[in-house]
Amino acid sequence: MPESANQSRPPTAPSVSVRDLLAAGAAALAVSTPPRAPEPDSRRAAPEHREAA
Repeated sequence: MPESANQSRPPTAPSVSVRDLLAAGAAALAVSTPPRAPEPDSRRAAPEHREAA
């Protein structure tokens, strides 16, 4: 009998579906990404138009 057959295998973790792994990765990315800076409001930068008389 080969020597490796006498060695015990390391314990295996329960199986996890690829869908769960992808969902966990997406959740981790969403939580770790800082919020986006607000975009400048271009409407306030432009002068207001007056109504014609």
